[in-house]
Amino acid sequence: MYKNILIPLENSPTDVAILKHVRPLVRLTEAKLLLLHVADGWVARNFNQLKLAESEEMKSDREYLEKVASQLRGEGFSVQTLLALGDPPTEIIKAAEAENCDLIAMAGHGHHFFGDLLHGSTITEVRHHTSIPLLVLRAKKI
Repeated sequence: MYKNILIPLENSPTDVAILKHVRPLVRLTEAKLLLLHVADGWVARNFNQLKLAESEEMKSDREYLEKVASQLRGEGFSVQTLLALGDPPTEIIKAAEAENCDLIAMAGHGHHFFGDLLHGSTITEVRHHTSIPLLVLRAKKI
């Protein structure tokens, strides 16, 4: 069934929701997890081109990924982490393809039409630009 599952995290309550939801699936399939966070601040988007130093945001994002990974490893899951830099939908798809993921599991905020027009939707972009199966969970508003 699933061997490699990519879970994009955004350091928000939606992360708790998707991780809770996929745990039983991962136990059932014994899949490996790839936790991904895409840093998309100015430094992150220009990091390689301008040879910039890692920002506090990027350091904090890396620490968050490792904290979540450590917790999951403590529960017996096989977990890798990746901090990507740039445009979230592009980097999610790129990582899923590069790591041979056979499922992308994401949680969303449940924006509405006008919110998506103004802010875009990472899930919508990923959905339209990948052939990898996508599990989407609408996280409850907190």
